[in-house]
Amino acid sequence: MSNEVYAFALKSTLDEIQNACPDVTSNFIFKDGKLIAADKNTKEETATQTIEAFDAITERADIIGEVENITIQTAQGKVNIATTNDFYLTTVSSKEADEKYVNTLTRILIPIVIKLVEKIQPASTDKETIPIEQPEPEEEAEEATEEIVEETAEETIEEAEESENEELEEETTPPEPYEEPEQIEPEINVEPLLPEPPVTQLIVENLGGLLVPSDTVRVDEEVIKHWNELYGDNKITEVEVEALNGKKTRCKFKQIKKSKDTGKGVIKMPEKIQLTLETTAGELVTVKPVVE
Repeated sequence: MSNEVYAFALKSTLDEIQNACPDVTSNFIFKDGKLIAADKNTKEETATQTIEAFDAITERADIIGEVENITIQTAQGKVNIATTNDFYLTTVSSKEADEKYVNTLTRILIPIVIKLVEKIQPASTDKETIPIEQPEPEEEAEEATEEIVEETAEETIEEAEESENEELEEETTPPEPYEEPEQIEPEINVEPLLPEPPVTQLIVENLGGLLVPSDTVRVDEEVIKHWNELYGDNKITEVEVEALNGKKTRCKFKQIKKSKDTGKGVIKMPEKIQLTLETTAGELVTVKPVVE
């Protein structure tokens, strides 16, 4: 394929890259040791010297494989030579240049233009089949290439600028101020502390009869009255009875019915509960209310 077609398309592309990124001081493209295209700031003599130096390096590097990329860093800037589609792109940029932005323009835009040129280049250049008054294929290709290059360059540059702006916004956007999570204080159900159940010593008396429940004791009226004063609305339905031998049991209770037994400090107990506690009438036991 004619290098003139490439030269025209690629020169326009290099100029667009430099317009979009002024920190690129020079850029040109060569192939097979020949200069193909250069931007308006690149001198042919300088480009030729660079190509000769690159060829010398590649000849010495044959033993380790083909060279695809060379980067030279200096105090003033950087020179980068990279291969793309059998072409070598040389980019000279200042130290202030945004390397990521430059790479976005060069490594995306240049291959796109090369592929477009390959597509629009006529497969046949046989001049005998073309009327004299018609423009030559290369002229048609150059005109079409110019339009496509301009459109492609504008789109690629816009995408690169948008990408750079988005990254810049992410870097410059201040982080949202840290807000400490609202501390939720646990709900504490404050209930009045109940006094410890009082322990009362009572004397065991037998409780019998046909209709007497075997799981219920009868307690002195004065003792029950004292419990009610201590616990108010807290309903007491059971008592804990403990014998002198350490045996304990929980059972229901009722008030002693006969008034003559009130205030005597007795507890009337059915035989079944006495057997559980291993106690008998006349012995002492301790009684305390079960408050829940």
